[in-house]
Parts: sequence; structure tokens; C-alpha cells
Amino acid sequence: MRSFLFSAFYWLTSILYSLLALGLSFMPGRKPVLWVIQRYTRRMVWGMRHIAGIHLEVRGKANIPDTPVIFAAKHQSWGDGFCIYSQFADLAFVTGDHLEKYPFMATLLRKLGAIVVNNCGGHEARRALSDRSAQAAKDGRHILIYPEGHLNAPGTYRRYRSGVWHMYKNFDRPVVPVATNLGLFWQEEKFEKKSGTAVLEFLPPIMPGLEKAEFMALLQDQIETATQNLIAEATGEPAKASIMIND
Repeated sequence: MRSFLFSAFYWLTSILYSLLALGLSFMPGRKPVLWVIQRYTRRMVWGMRHIAGIHLEVRGKANIPDTPVIFAAKHQSWGDGFCIYSQFADLAFVTGDHLEKYPFMATLLRKLGAIVVNNCGGHEARRALSDRSAQAAKDGRHILIYPEGHLNAPGTYRRYRSGVWHMYKNFDRPVVPVATNLGLFWQEEKFEKKSGTAVLEFLPPIMPGLEKAEFMALLQDQIETATQNLIAEATGEPAKASIMIND
């Protein structure tokens, strides 16, 4: 019953706020649409708690420097974006162009200053990521990216892509790894939701200056280790190494 009620809440709330954001997108500037999205994400976190029974615990915000950073986050659930976005006043996020297939979504993403890249990857996608994230960096906004580029079931991971490294190098910003176990309660695209306490953990930043191989290995190790520890904490089982899924 919780899953059904939350699903109804999810879609009704999403449609309502999308229509409101679309109407405000005709106003000049980003602030009107940003105002709507801020409230939308916070409302979704409220629904997770009071309808689905998923309580969000946020750890490690003291690890976030005062200057703009790049958040490199684990991605297990559609709820990940709501949880992270709701913690900040403004955030530029990297997303695939698959979202643009939904009506009017391209307009809203453009208004929000989202960084939309081609899901097929390759040289053109890397160039688009660089060009579009440069504006977010110029504006002094935090940037959110999911290095694996996919949703993954708890306990699994995919190859970490190098887009996060290029932003780290080009913008000379700290990268804050983000671990989570939200997938235990709201997994990938599954209808069923499980009540419990989901944790979103901001880890100590990786400061500028590392070479690519060292940076990528460190980022993956920190995110996967912390995520597996959060899963073990929630399940009461010993922490295990995460399993790689081939693309």
C-alpha cells in the first residue's frame, strides 16, 4: 500500500510541479524555475519519509568546502537526485539526453542550466560536457555528476567514466565523492519501496592536482567502499566488495 500511495504521490506531484515550472519558464532568468524545482525536490523527500517510510539521513556536509565543488555520486535510485538537489540552493547536474524525449523537458533543463550530454558517449559527448559545464563553473555553482552514467543495483557498479576527471582538471575544483544506500529502499526503477533509513554521505574532498589514473582509482575506491559500508550498516551483514557489471 505504501508503494502504491507513493507512486500516486510521485506522479501527481511531478506533473503539478512540471506544469508550474513550464509556465514560469517563460519568465526571464533562471530563478522562477529554480524556485519551483527546489520545492519539488524537497516535497519528494517529504513524500519519501511520510508516505513511503524512507527516512533520509545526511552525513558529512561538513566535508563540503565553502567554494564550489563537483559532486561525484553513487546512483542506485531515481530518488538520488531528489535527495542531493534538496540539500542545496542551486546545483548544476549532468544528465543524459534521454530526458529530452519527455514533452517540454528540454526547455526546463535549459532554464535550469542542466548539463545535457549525448548518452552514446564519445568525443562529441565529452566536448559537450566540457562546454556546457563551463557555464556552470563560471556561474560558481556546484556540479553534480554520476560517474558511472547508469543506475546500479546495490552492491554493484559499472566502469567509472572519465567525464568527471575532465571537469576536475579543467575547472581546478575539489571533487566530493558521495555514497548512498538508498537503493536498498528505492531500487533503480522498481515499483516496490521499503521503509527504513537511507543514508546520503558526503565524503572528504579529493583536492585538485592528481593525475587521471590516480584520481579515477581513488574516486572509485572511496565511493564503492563507503557505499558498501552503508549497505552493511543497514542490513547488519559484513561489508562485501562491490561487483562490477560490464557495460
